[in-house]
Amino acid sequence: MIEIRWHGRGGQGAKTASQLLADAAFMSGKYVQSFPEYGPERSGAPITAYNRISDERCSIHSNIYEPNYVVVVDETLLESVDVAAGVKENGAVIVNTSKSPEEIKPLLKGYTGRVCTIDARAISLSCLGAYFPNTPMLAAVVAVSNCVDKDKFLTDMEGSYRHKFAKKPQVVEGNLKCLKTAMEEVRG
Repeated sequence: MIEIRWHGRGGQGAKTASQLLADAAFMSGKYVQSFPEYGPERSGAPITAYNRISDERCSIHSNIYEPNYVVVVDETLLESVDVAAGVKENGAVIVNTSKSPEEIKPLLKGYTGRVCTIDARAISLSCLGAYFPNTPMLAAVVAVSNCVDKDKFLTDMEGSYRHKFAKKPQVVEGNLKCLKTAMEEVRG
């Protein structure tokens, strides 16, 4: 079983990315869980979302305290949240930042495992013309964790986007380009 914890702020799409990852894993034949945890429900407030992805049915129904992977959608959370708490040694912390993994590691309160970074802002602005960090972060966690086959993921996401954006087909290609670019540009 792979467990993933997402840290973001309300309105950045961490919960949506968690749900899209669960959908992609489900389409790959996996058992999945995706659920959020909110504090004050307002735009900009810290939120946490979770994924469990497994080849076997999972009967655990609690928050994830020892994740394999942590995804940090908003770099400013590193100042106030111990995002690396409980991350397994063979896992990774994936941070949305223009900084290198080496620059981020000292901010992770003693975490000594793998750190990956991706500039989701630059990728999103380039591919989508606006800042939607969840799309590149979704691709980054797939690239780093290998929780689903990358090619199948891209195919399934294309189908999902074509359905979701049926009335706005012009955004499908930008989102697909965003996913592919993020998978290639994640560092660490």
